[in-house]
Amino acid sequence: MRLLTRYLAREIYSSVGIVFAGFLALFSFMDVIEELHDVGQSGYHLSDALIYVALIIPTHIYELFPLAALIGSIFAIVHMASNSELMVYRSSGASFTQMIVAMLQIGLPLVVVCFLFGEFIAPPSEHLAQRLILKAKNTQVTFKEFRSGVWVKDEHSFVNVRNVMPDTTLLNISIYEFDDSYHMRAITFAKRAVYDKADQWMLNDVKQTSFGGQGTAIHNQANMVWHSKLNPTLLNVLLLKPEKMSSIDLYQYAQHLSENHQKTGRYEIAMWNKLIYPVDVLIMMLLALPFAAYNRRDGGVSSKIFIGIVLGLSFHFGGRLFSNLGALNEWQPMFSATAISWIYLIVAMLMMWRTERR
Repeated sequence: MRLLTRYLAREIYSSVGIVFAGFLALFSFMDVIEELHDVGQSGYHLSDALIYVALIIPTHIYELFPLAALIGSIFAIVHMASNSELMVYRSSGASFTQMIVAMLQIGLPLVVVCFLFGEFIAPPSEHLAQRLILKAKNTQVTFKEFRSGVWVKDEHSFVNVRNVMPDTTLLNISIYEFDDSYHMRAITFAKRAVYDKADQWMLNDVKQTSFGGQGTAIHNQANMVWHSKLNPTLLNVLLLKPEKMSSIDLYQYAQHLSENHQKTGRYEIAMWNKLIYPVDVLIMMLLALPFAAYNRRDGGVSSKIFIGIVLGLSFHFGGRLFSNLGALNEWQPMFSATAISWIYLIVAMLMMWRTERR
């Protein structure tokens, strides 16, 4: 059985590598074509576009992992079945259960690699890519959630930020402070804010309007210190889509929203997706195992690969569908994130049961 596992692992790993190479070449080419529209504008050069495309490759690798594992496993298994290699192994006493265990053992290293890409490689690379392209295009990020910018609740204050520069410098900030009775205490406007140190921002060109029992007072200051739990790490969340962040950052931001009595559903769903996604690699590999019952009358290897692509794409878009529905309908985050995984695990088990019965 060890011989089967080693040989099957070599075949699957090489097939997965080939699938990754093909997909990454295709996606990178499409990314370059898309970026060429902006080359030459606002100091954005071809070299910048190529660096940007290279930096988002880890994100593509992470997103393609289950699909590549499925297609690579199908290709390897069908190829071995067509050469009657699997029949020899089954005739020598290897049971279908042992083959399932072998697939799980082979898939574990891929799960670890997928987790590492999702947590430690893809998120910082994606963030660096976004900052690079914003700096290269000499632009600033304008939040589009509202016409007035983005709004953040910070303890007893509501903060309105119009613009964020790639280095997380804030432009045109309005801070509305309230007391414990929710009576407005002050309005502070600053043209610029730079993060100085822990829980501290340096506001520049400040105009503050205070409301008290003695009336209204207006103060103009060149600089002012602003203490806030809002920090560049949390602001980075606003520069990246939740699906492209690490689970640690998603957890921290969800906690921040929860402490300020705001909805956390979208970020909790994204966090559970990040935790479950590497395990989906194993489910995809189990889904490929029934293809061991290869029959030439059912079509060649290309037809099996096509079926694998359809299954992989339906899994990918089905997961997004459940995530979006969960966020809209406020479903339990773990259910929204894992529903498609449970469905495909059941499908894989039914297919394996049917194959073994045959």
